[in-house]
Amino acid sequence: MERVEDTSPLTAPPGGSLHFDARLTPHRSLGSRGFLIVMIFIGVVSFVAGIVFTAMGAWPVFGFFGLDVAAIYLAFRWNYRAARAYETVQLSDTALKIRKVDAKGNETAYVSQPYWARVQYDKEAEEDVAIDITSHGRRLTVGAFLSPEERLQFGEALRFELERLRRQGFAPAATN
Repeated sequence: MERVEDTSPLTAPPGGSLHFDARLTPHRSLGSRGFLIVMIFIGVVSFVAGIVFTAMGAWPVFGFFGLDVAAIYLAFRWNYRAARAYETVQLSDTALKIRKVDAKGNETAYVSQPYWARVQYDKEAEEDVAIDITSHGRRLTVGAFLSPEERLQFGEALRFELERLRRQGFAPAATN
C-alpha cells in the first residue's frame, strides 16, 4: 500500500462501475433521540437525588450531581465526535484505494494495484481479528472500529472481489 496525496474518491471508469465501494463507519447504538431520553432521565434522577440530599442538609451534594450530569453529557459528545471518523474502500480495474478520515476531518489515502493486494485476517482470533490489506511488503489495517463479525464479513467480501477481479481481468481472451 502506498500513501498518496490525492484523497479524492475513485470515480467509475467510462461505461463501467466500481467493483467494490464500501464506506465503513463506527457503530453507535444510541441515536440523537435516545441520547435526549437518556440525558433527561439522568438529569431528573440527579435532580431528585440532589433535592433529597439538600433536604437532609447536605446541600453541597446537589452540585456534585450536576457535575455528574455534565460529565456524562461531555462523554457522550466526545463519543459522537469520534463517530465522525470513517473509511472508504474502493476497487476499480486499476486501483484499490483506501481513504481514512479521522474525527477532525483529516484525510489520508492509500493506493495499491489490485493484482498485488491481498486481504489477510485470522478467523480464529475472535475478538482480536484485524483486517489487513497487504501489498509489496506493506500492511494497512482497515475497519478497526467495526465489530469482529463485521470485520470478518467485510474482509470476506473484499477478498472475494479482489479474487474475482484477478480471475476476470487476467483470464485468457476467448478465441473465435
